[in-house]
Amino acid sequence: MEPSEPRSFPPVEAGALLAAVTAVVIGIGALIGWAAGSLKIGIVVGAVLGLPAGVFTIYLRYHTYFA
Repeated sequence: MEPSEPRSFPPVEAGALLAAVTAVVIGIGALIGWAAGSLKIGIVVGAVLGLPAGVFTIYLRYHTYFA
């Protein structure tokens, strides 16, 4: 029996995961900022932390595709 071909890298799936994780972290930052009294600062901090969190999530999920 021949081994199955490896799946190709799914860029749409990776982009959706990046957007979802980033949006969740921005939302959490907004909630914390709102609770602390500054929604705008919470959104900015969420965005600053959300993008690296999204990239790290993509790395964890798809690191075998680039090895």
